[in-house]
Formats: sequence, C-alpha cells, structure tokens
Amino acid sequence: MRSPLLWTLIASAVLLCGVGGWLLTDPATSRSEALKTGGLAGGAVVALYALWLNDRRRRVEEARQVIEQQRHDVDRERISDERFAKSVELLGHEADQVRVGALHALAGLARSRPEYRQTVLDVLCSYLRRPFTHRRYENPEHSGTPEEERELQVRLTAQRLIRDLLPPSDVDGPGPDLDLTGAVLEYFDLSRRRIGGLLLRHASLYSSTNLSGSVFTGQAYFTAAGTGPGRLVGVFRCRDATFLDRAWFSGTEFSERTNFSGTTFAGQTTFNGATFAKEVLFDGARFSDLAAAEVHLPAGWTLEAQSHGCIAVRSS
Repeated sequence: MRSPLLWTLIASAVLLCGVGGWLLTDPATSRSEALKTGGLAGGAVVALYALWLNDRRRRVEEARQVIEQQRHDVDRERISDERFAKSVELLGHEADQVRVGALHALAGLARSRPEYRQTVLDVLCSYLRRPFTHRRYENPEHSGTPEEERELQVRLTAQRLIRDLLPPSDVDGPGPDLDLTGAVLEYFDLSRRRIGGLLLRHASLYSSTNLSGSVFTGQAYFTAAGTGPGRLVGVFRCRDATFLDRAWFSGTEFSERTNFSGTTFAGQTTFNGATFAKEVLFDGARFSDLAAAEVHLPAGWTLEAQSHGCIAVRSS
C-alpha cells in the first residue's frame, strides 16, 4: 500500500468520519452540517494531494526539458565540431572555389558560435602563413600565373573574413589575437577594428596596408616586416590608431609611403633599425613617457615633450 492516491483517499475518509462523528456529538449541530464540515475536511486533503501531484508533474517536466536541452547542446556541439573539422579539411582541396567555400563555412561557424571565433581566426591566419609567391611581387610588370591568381583570390577572401570577424574599435574589452608571422599579404585591411596581440614578424605587405583607426589592446610586433608595391603603388596607413601595449617596428622596411599621423603609442615603442624609403608622416602622433624612452623616429622628425608624454613634430 504505497500509492499516494490510496493513502490520500484513506486520510480523506478518516477525516470525513472523524470530523463528522465529532460534530454529531454536539446537539447544536445538525447532521447535514456535520457531514458538510467533514466533507470539507476530507476534500482539503484531496486538494492538497492534487497540488502535490501538480507540483511533481511540473518538476518532472522541468527535468525533462533540462535533459532535452543538454541533449540538444551535445548534438549542436557535435555538429559544430564536425563542421569545423570538415571545413579545415577542405582548405587543402585543389579547387580554389572549394577553399573559398570552406573559409566562408568557418566564418559562419564563428558568427553562430562566438566561442569558436578565436579558433577560426587562428585557422584563417595559419592559411595566410602558408608559403605564397606571385610573379608581380618580383616585378610589377609581370602577370601572375592562373594558379597564382586563383590562390591570391582565396587569400584575399581569408583577409576580408578576418576583418569581418574582428569587433569594431569602439567596443570595450580585449580584442582577438592574430598571428601572421611570415605571412604574405596584399591589400591587408584592419581599419577601425579592435585587435588583441598582432604578430607580423617577417611578414610581406604588398600594395596598400590599412590599420587606420584600429585599437591594439595587446602587443604588436612588426619586426623585420616589409612593404612593397604589389599590384599598385603601396601605402602603409596607420592614422589615428591606438597601441595600448608594446609597438615594435624594429627593422621594418617601409618601401612605400607611410602615415602614422594622429596615432597614439601608449606602451613601449621602437622604430630602431626601421627604414623609410619614401615619405613618412608622424603629424600629431603621441607617445607616452614609457613609449618615448625607446622611440627612434626617422630623419626629419623629433619628439617634443608635453604634459603627458611627447608628440612628434617635424624638425626644422
């Protein structure tokens, strides 16, 4: 006799009989009033059982929903992992259109699952770190082979998707990290984006490079990187950018026009060993006291001390 319903009925009958019988001993209480009161007492027990049963059903349903949600999350994670693995595998496909599709699939995964964003950015950067050459880089008059042109389009897609996955520069918090050590890049554009650490050591930057308006929350290394004309005359743009941590341009070869106007260097900064083959602009560039200690500006520029750090000015 373990059924809650049976025990509830027994308790209700006992109350009905007990309360009704007790009231019947009182001469002032009629039989109908006694039965009515006893029935209410027994009904209260049944009502309490109904409330308990309804609460139990609710808790069982909530537990079932939790289990279903966990199962859904596991399935979703499994599908995402399979999608990620398949896309990475397709990056090695011979057909360029398949590689482009794989890049877009990875970017779509990063948008739908934010926890994948840094991992996807790491994969895109690793693709750009693969060895690549183009006949135009050696001689701007030369045209690339069909294979070089197709691979260049895939790489330009990867560069664009990297920029699309980075948060805008006006949001708070650290940005994602990018490791492009030794990468060959053309029309590289990270303008108005928020970036964590940036590694461009020994990278080759062709045509125009645009970092204007970007905020670098981590350390940025351009050590021994180089710029070149590529398809068109190149320009290295870094106007109104902000380097919150170390900015290292030691040994960087700027073979095209360079513009750092209005940029803020808040951490340790050095241009030691950097070469500027053409015009370079530092108008309004600001350096903190920490940054100014190791800054070596190109000829024609000096640092002028101010209340909070230094500002770059043209030397007379």
